[in-house]
Amino acid sequence: MQFRILTLMSIVCLAMAAWAATAHAEDVKVGDLVISQAWSRATPSGAKTGGGYLTIENRGSAPDRLIGGMADVAGKVQVHEMSTDNGVMKMRPVDNGLAIDAGKTVKLAPGGYHLMMMDLKAPLKQGDKVPVTLEFEKAGKVTVSLDVKGVGAQGPGSGGKMEMKKMPDHPGMKM
Repeated sequence: MQFRILTLMSIVCLAMAAWAATAHAEDVKVGDLVISQAWSRATPSGAKTGGGYLTIENRGSAPDRLIGGMADVAGKVQVHEMSTDNGVMKMRPVDNGLAIDAGKTVKLAPGGYHLMMMDLKAPLKQGDKVPVTLEFEKAGKVTVSLDVKGVGAQGPGSGGKMEMKKMPDHPGMKM
């Protein structure tokens, strides 16, 4: 009897954990595109820009292109790319939009492609959900909700603190 109760409790706990994981990530579909893991970082008071990150999967047989967006919280939303050239970080708008090839997935993430929300009207606060309308060349417009994480968040699953990794041990080195 106790074994059955423990087994039933284990099944219920696993089901609840699976539900919590899927309830957190809201996939949005437009045409052949599936947008998931939409998030942003909180911004300090007075900041005029913020970033948006997400994953776009093209399940169709034809390419599409993310050409821009809009949000009530920002004066404008553009697709940007961050890159490093000879040790210098550069950020620029992506001319002609970001290609989403057929059968491929494109991830907008810190340090690479991202949404740049400019002329913020209010700070992005941890725990908020910020609606952003994305515009695709073929699929059209779709609104996604960015989950605002902490200032130092590294991804949609991080709580907002930068993750510290343990440095490898070096014999003879004093810490």
